[in-house]
Amino acid sequence: MPVFTHATYVGHATVFLHAEDLLVAIDPWLEGNPACPDHLKNPDKIDLIVLTHGHGDHAGEAAKLGARHGCPVVATFELANLLVEDGLPKEQAVTLNKGGGVDVLGLRVTLTQAFHSSSYNGKYAGEPCGCIVRDDEKAVYHTGDTCFFSDITLIYETHHPKVGFFCAGDHFTMGPEEAARAAHLSGVAHAFPIHHGTFPPIAIDPNRFVRACESKGIHATAPQPGDKFAIG
Repeated sequence: MPVFTHATYVGHATVFLHAEDLLVAIDPWLEGNPACPDHLKNPDKIDLIVLTHGHGDHAGEAAKLGARHGCPVVATFELANLLVEDGLPKEQAVTLNKGGGVDVLGLRVTLTQAFHSSSYNGKYAGEPCGCIVRDDEKAVYHTGDTCFFSDITLIYETHHPKVGFFCAGDHFTMGPEEAARAAHLSGVAHAFPIHHGTFPPIAIDPNRFVRACESKGIHATAPQPGDKFAIG
């Protein structure tokens, strides 16, 4: 089974996880993402795409990227079918739903609870999710877009994530202090804020998240788009 060595924060809510020769893209919004560095807008390869929900700043480029790279795309049943209508080859669509998991490319992907909304090109795209991506040694948690909810403790009890990416931009999702509470409940050892700074409504200082996490004994870092960092 592949083992994650490092991650790249691509900007907004997009995260690349690197496991040996594999690149896993969570919510890849690249060409249209004003926070995405130019050198990351057109990656040489993507081996797996995982989507949390259907909004354009998370899934808007997934059908095109999946078709271009010939990779599996994991999404809720409704969203996956909409992606197929939008050009994703049907055999690449991996349909899933909350609580369900799938083994793909030697990794384990599970969709988790989140509270938000989800549509794709104006159509209902199933419920919003977070996700757990697990290698042979650890689980990585991505909240997707969500408010704070206390049942994040169940994600800890079930998956014991080591690393977490937490939406922290406020306005559409949790703010930084709520996101730090979520990080605490999830039990992660290292937390990163995402979904902030891209647009004026979510232009928060990510160091608020870092400080709030540190007050709870959680190691936190606020990467800049394009930053690579170890998650071993």
